[in-house]
Amino acid sequence: MGYKIVIVDDEQEITENLKDEINELTSEFEIKCCNYGYDALNEVFQGNVSLVISDIAMPDMDGYELYNRIKDYKQELPIIMMTGFGYDPNHVLVNIKKFGKIEVLLKPFDTEKLLQKIRFYLQDERI
Repeated sequence: MGYKIVIVDDEQEITENLKDEINELTSEFEIKCCNYGYDALNEVFQGNVSLVISDIAMPDMDGYELYNRIKDYKQELPIIMMTGFGYDPNHVLVNIKKFGKIEVLLKPFDTEKLLQKIRFYLQDERI
């Protein structure tokens, strides 16, 4: 079975660009783009999702709420968070401490670095 990755960001351009960048580096993943947290949650509930990459700041459901709902449903599902709010340490650091260890990438980030993190999380056969 191939790995299915869900990318979530309220900006469609970001999800599509990230999908294209990953697909340029490798063809090993099926990538689904969602622009709403609820759409991403529905993808997870439908099954066969191996990993979620989610923005933190979204209007319908922020990344932390999405993180908690996914973990309540499937604790072992890896989630990588991304944010453009790297200049505000309280925004990311306080919530990381509150929710436990969460992988957070600050935008803009190197897609090859993201790909390394994806492969690291997917090497674990728990999923």
